Amino acid sequence: MVYRDSGLLRFIDREAAGRELARRYEGRRQDLLILGIPRGGLAVGMALAQALDAELDVIVTRKLPVPWSPELGFGAIAPDGSISLNPEVLDVVGLRDNDISEIASEVLEEVKRREQVYRGERPFPGVARRNVVIVDDGLATGYTMIAAINMLRNMELAWLGVAIPVGPADTVETIRRMTDYLLCPIIAGGAPFAVASYYEDFHDMNDAEVIDYLERARKASG
Repeated sequence: MVYRDSGLLRFIDREAAGRELARRYEGRRQDLLILGIPRGGLAVGMALAQALDAELDVIVTRKLPVPWSPELGFGAIAPDGSISLNPEVLDVVGLRDNDISEIASEVLEEVKRREQVYRGERPFPGVARRNVVIVDDGLATGYTMIAAINMLRNMELAWLGVAIPVGPADTVETIRRMTDYLLCPIIAGGAPFAVASYYEDFHDMNDAEVIDYLERARKASG
């Protein structure tokens, strides 16, 4: 279920957004795994996992940046090395295949570094025949979420949902078509759009905060 932007709803912080998701959640609950996209998705995911008594872990996907405009992404990469490309951006920037491969290789190194920092020697959690919800603190182009979805769709899940506090209408619709369940309390219809404008506290999270959320989740699960 999704809710249109009333122009009134803002979140105090990411954990408050996670609690709002939990209040509205109508998806599956049995054998549920919450996967947060770092860094902000872990704060949202922690609050949701606590409310749903679900396991929390991390899925590290990263934007593939255009070299001369790093804030602009032409897609994203998942931990298994699979790439999800944004054809509209690629048509404009004109990157060659070897450029894409080189950038993807560099970004994958950072993905692996973060996985090591966050998870240590623990393997990626088993997801076969499980119910999984991917969480982030918001969507923009949505390609880090799309990369996560594409990776997990090849892992024989029972059911796949996505829960995000806010996103633009076109991106939310794209994600909805790729999943079994979508929850997005705020769907923004106008431009320009910025996830940060829907939060009072949207500070840049660091690796230590991600690790803390994961350790707290593991202790809670016993």
